[in-house]
Amino acid sequence: MSLALKLMLTPVLVAQALRTRARMPRLPEAEGERHGSVGSGPSVQLLIAGDSSAAGVGVVHQRDALAGQLPALLAEACGICVHWQLVAQSGLNTAETLRLLQRQPPRHYDLAVVVTGVNDVVEQVPSHHAVSAREALANHCRNALGVRHVVFAPLPPVHEMHGLPQPLRWVAGTDARRHDRALARWAATRGDVSRVHVPMRLNRGVLASDGFHPGEPVYRQSAVAIAEHVRSQVGLHGLLDTATP
Repeated sequence: MSLALKLMLTPVLVAQALRTRARMPRLPEAEGERHGSVGSGPSVQLLIAGDSSAAGVGVVHQRDALAGQLPALLAEACGICVHWQLVAQSGLNTAETLRLLQRQPPRHYDLAVVVTGVNDVVEQVPSHHAVSAREALANHCRNALGVRHVVFAPLPPVHEMHGLPQPLRWVAGTDARRHDRALARWAATRGDVSRVHVPMRLNRGVLASDGFHPGEPVYRQSAVAIAEHVRSQVGLHGLLDTATP
């Protein structure tokens, strides 16, 4: 999409964004524990961090969200004991997620799964600034938290979110694809970072009631994809080097 076309559509997009924000229901973060342990075998410390999609907005309880499903799937796929911690807050962009992590008490993790990006798109953060924030976040995870590998979730297909009207949905979807391509290019340059591929179609049966946030099927599909990515693409030999037996 050309910059000229986007500028031409700006008055319509701003009006639609304001109306959408006013009418869209404000769904709460999922209830339930934000830490726990599951599985048996060598221990891996898992950090799940990010925005509303990490916090479980769109489902009632964490057991149906990403944090409630990923640790068990990861433990089963890899034959390990997963000690997990969720650090997430609705509305955060990538830079704000980093600041949230910087405020947490010191703790060691082996693996981090980060879910951010949609709010970078919503707030019109340039994609290269979002990548810089991801790099700072990955560096913090490695240097301050001891993380051996950071898995970034992809940006969802925003152009399929029926809670957004057209042409706002089309423009935001185009921006999201650009951000996701930038994420993929950057992740490919680092050995301690990867972008997971999560195949999904966001029809009305898989999204939350607001037509914007994930429903349980999306969280389940994402958790399955991330667990398989860690098992097959990341591997646990590097993570287990520093894990507690």
